[in-house]
Amino acid sequence: MNGLAHFLDGLRCSVCGALNVLWLDPLRGLVECHECGQTALTIPETAEEDS
Repeated sequence: MNGLAHFLDGLRCSVCGALNVLWLDPLRGLVECHECGQTALTIPETAEEDS
């Protein structure tokens, strides 16, 4: 992960079960487990406001 990655405190990897090892890279839209290397794509929510 690059320098802009954010540590996701309190979350557990669904593959290996390790706690506090997930990092979010908002530029690439990825979450990565630093224990087992599993990655997942994120889908940003685009909220449309009613006028």
